[in-house]
This record gives sequence, C-alpha cells and structure tokens, in this order.
Amino acid sequence: MSEVKKKFKFRVPNTYLLIFSLLVLIAAMTWIIPGGQYERAVIDGREVVVQNSFKYVENQPQGFIDLFISPLKGFVEAGLIIGFILFVGGSFNVLAKTEAINSLIHKLARAHKNSKLLQKLFIPVLMLMFSLGGATFGMNEEIIPFVLIIVPICLALGYDSIVGVAIPLVGAHVGFASAFLNPFNVGIAQGIAEVPLFSGIGYRIICWAISTSVAILFLLWYINRLAKNSKVSPTYQQDEERRKNEHFDDVYNQENHFTVRHKAVLITFALCLVMIVVGVIELGWYIEEISAAFFIMGVVVGIIGGLKVDEFTKAFIEGAKDLVGTALIVALARATLVISRDGQIIDTVLYNLSPYIQSSSPVFASQKMFVVQAIINFFVHSGSGQAALTMPIMAPLADLAGVTRQTAILAFQFGEYTNIIIPTSAVTMGALSMAKVPWEKWAKWVLPLMIILFLLGLVLLIPPNLFGWQ
Repeated sequence: MSEVKKKFKFRVPNTYLLIFSLLVLIAAMTWIIPGGQYERAVIDGREVVVQNSFKYVENQPQGFIDLFISPLKGFVEAGLIIGFILFVGGSFNVLAKTEAINSLIHKLARAHKNSKLLQKLFIPVLMLMFSLGGATFGMNEEIIPFVLIIVPICLALGYDSIVGVAIPLVGAHVGFASAFLNPFNVGIAQGIAEVPLFSGIGYRIICWAISTSVAILFLLWYINRLAKNSKVSPTYQQDEERRKNEHFDDVYNQENHFTVRHKAVLITFALCLVMIVVGVIELGWYIEEISAAFFIMGVVVGIIGGLKVDEFTKAFIEGAKDLVGTALIVALARATLVISRDGQIIDTVLYNLSPYIQSSSPVFASQKMFVVQAIINFFVHSGSGQAALTMPIMAPLADLAGVTRQTAILAFQFGEYTNIIIPTSAVTMGALSMAKVPWEKWAKWVLPLMIILFLLGLVLLIPPNLFGWQ
C-alpha cells in the first residue's frame, strides 16, 4: 500500500517547467481574452494611461512559434538584469577565491555561538536593514548579491537556505510594498495621482513598521521550530549535503586565519556596498552603474587577495557560469510579461477588473483595489510600471468610490506583497535560484506569511477610510 502511495505521490514540477507551463497558459489566454488597448500619454517624462480611452482592438493570439520566441524576447528585455547577475556572480566568485568570506563565516559563527545577544539580534537586524532599503530607495534587484553571502552564513550558523534567502528577499519585498519614501512606487504613484510627493508618510511608516515586524516574527517563529527539529526545513536534505560538501559542519572546529589581507578585501567589499547605496539614493544609479561597481570591486579584491591574472579570469568565468541557470529563469519569468503584452491582454484584464472596484463602502472599495492590484502584479511586477499602468485609472475610480487617492496609492502598494511568492517575478526567481531553493519548496514555506500579509493589508486599509486620510 505504501508503495502505491509513493508511486502516485504528487510532485510539483521543477522551476523551469513551472514557468514554462505558465507561459503556455498565458499564451492560451491570448486566444480567449479579446485584445484591448488604452491610449498612452507622456506626462513629465512618464508614459501613463489615458482615463476612459480603452478600446477593443484586433486580437493578437500567441501561437506555437510565439510561445518559443517569448523566452528569447524575455532574455533581451531582461538583458540588464541578466548581465547584472552574471557580472555579480563572477565578481563574487573572485571574492570567494580570496578566502575572505570563509574566514568571516568562521569568525561570525564562533561569535554567534558564544554571544546570546548576537543570537537574538542577528536575524531581526539584518531583515530590518533590507526592509528599510526597500522602503526608502526601492531596494529590489540589489538583494541578489546578498543572497550569495547570507545563505552560506546562515548554513554555517545552523539555519537553513530558506532563512538565508528570506532575510533579503522577504525583508526587501515587504519594505518595498509598505514603503514610505520609495521613489519607484510611492513617488511615481503620487505624481500620477496628483498627490503631494511623499505625503502621508506618518501612516505609511506605521504600515511599514507593522508589516516588517510581522515578517520578522514569522521568520523567528520558523527558526524556533527549526531549532527544535531541523527536519521541518523544506530544504533539509539539500542543505545537509551542502554543509558536508562546503565543510560548514567543521566551522567551529577549524582554526581561523582572519588575516590582514582578508580584512582589506572585506573592507573593499563594504566600501563598494556603501558606494552603491549612495549612488542609488543620491546619483540615480541603476543596474548598469551597480554592475560596474561590482565588477570594479571584483578586480580590486582580486588584486588585494593576491590572485594572478589567470586565477582571476578563471574565477570570474566560473562564477558567471554557475549563474547561467539563474539567467535562464529570469528570462523565462520576463517572457510571461512579453507574451501577455504581445497578446494585448493586459489592458483588457485591467479594464474588466475595474468595475469590480465599485462599492457602497469606501472600505470595501479600497480593499477590492488591493485585490485587483495584487492580480495585476502577477503580470506587471515592476513598481514603477504598475503605477504608470494602473494609477491613471485607479485615481479617478477612487474619487467615484469615495476613497481618498492617498488610500488608493496604499492599496496599490500592498498589491506588491505578492512579489515574495509569484513565479513571474524575475528578482524572486533569480534570488531563489542563487540560493538553490526550488520555487515549490519556497512557495510552501512562504504561503502562510503571504496569507498573513494579505489579511494585514485588508486591515490596514480600514483606518485611512475611517479618518479620510489625505
């Protein structure tokens, strides 16, 4: 009987098959859903949707050839992110070859073991930092390099890969969705909705603090379960293999050689991160500049670490090669947007979802906005892109429903909670791939948190409607 059960046990397909199946589904939808299009206008350098301009257009169903072309188009459109991933992978492997990271892991592991204060603060402080990054300067793609650092540290400290990827991924995404100074979602949405820039910051800070606290408490609850029984981890087996192969099991016993050269390498790395933060906030840096910064960092730490030219080149190529799979996942994730856009169904979906927002109660209307934004986020998970697409429509709808535009913007923000789980997000899938965590295992783990955050979003939308938040 047990053999029969084992034979017919349901297995979630691997990540590549999952995303491709999603592509097939969206392609099929382009044959069923009629084509539609809103007119666009450029206002203050941004392309926005013109209210009441929707019209049905000739259908553009995506056929067999289109289906297989879409990943190539996705690769091209996500070229910056893919290039960023490959350059970061190469640079970080050069950093790894200097042995500075391993030395740091050994030192941190010993400190963590001997300090109860560090044990209590390590996870909350790190997660708080990433959440603050998402809430202020829109930290998103920037989390990817940190996955390569934090996951090994967490494995060395006795946690699992889930914890290692959750710290930057959940932290930054929750901060992004409940942001108070993020120019890429709050700033653009307020500009389109004609609301004073970064107004309403008080209540947004409250929302951010509550959301971040919930995420941290959820992770601490899981860590407590993990401490009692390590086998509750969805990645238990693969983590055990990784610990053995990378010798994390000997981390407390090996003599630590944390040399001056190692310290110089890590200081260079830290200065690189500081430069990137300043560049993003003050100079408007994006992926090109950040990629260049990491590349420069790789060259400099290679020199400081005493690597020869051949050793540097080999390390860089190997690091980039290890992330080719991640690059393909990002391309496939972006292809979902490509095929839905080429099929001209995104605007149609938005147009047909809009009437469902109307309600006799402003509270229900704003909550339905949140749900609609979460659905749209599945297709358009760029904060700035979604703001440009939806806010020209949502702002007037909010007026009709008795919802303040400030509240409508908050509902739009909360829709991005789903970024922590949706397989169409290139950043999420890229981070999981780097952490070697299959999406299906991640989804199983993060789904309870996703439900909690969804319910939290519904609750947090009530006070603004009761007090007429402007």
